[in-house]
Amino acid sequence: MSTVITTDTPVDPPKSQTTHTLSVFVNNKAGVLMRICQVFARRGFNIDSLVVSQGRDKRFSRMTIGISGSPGGLEQIIKQVHKLVDVIHCFEHTSDESVTRELLLIKIKCSPEERSHALQITEHFGGKTVDLTPTSMIVTIHGGSRKIDSAIGMFSQFQIIETVRTGKVVMARGEQAT
Repeated sequence: MSTVITTDTPVDPPKSQTTHTLSVFVNNKAGVLMRICQVFARRGFNIDSLVVSQGRDKRFSRMTIGISGSPGGLEQIIKQVHKLVDVIHCFEHTSDESVTRELLLIKIKCSPEERSHALQITEHFGGKTVDLTPTSMIVTIHGGSRKIDSAIGMFSQFQIIETVRTGKVVMARGEQAT
């Protein structure tokens, strides 16, 4: 079972803050997520996105956490998360050394006359139509955060009924552990 928590509309962090992507590998036990979230809250970091899923071995879970906060406190947060019971490891991942993706489901209101334009936008972003009615459609698109933001921007020409975004998932490139 996967847990996804994310905001519906992207918010840029203040200039004094930066965004980071952390991967935390943990024992799959009750209370682990709460203890990790408390570390971020105590240090004044906001969790922008959180994806948690069970690993190949059901005893472990992987958390991908998108955070924003003061750059000076990140190293201390990583050290404090490492010290928590049930945390196996915690890494920050940069875009140079990892692959990061998000998934978007977007439901738009569009008439039959507008549909071909909506389908062109979907095709441009490499998306797929997953539901189609006479007055609406649901599109799925996956990719980096900028691509997802751009797709939402293009679909804003239509009436957006609803969006659901997974938040970031990350995997280290090459042989490096995630």
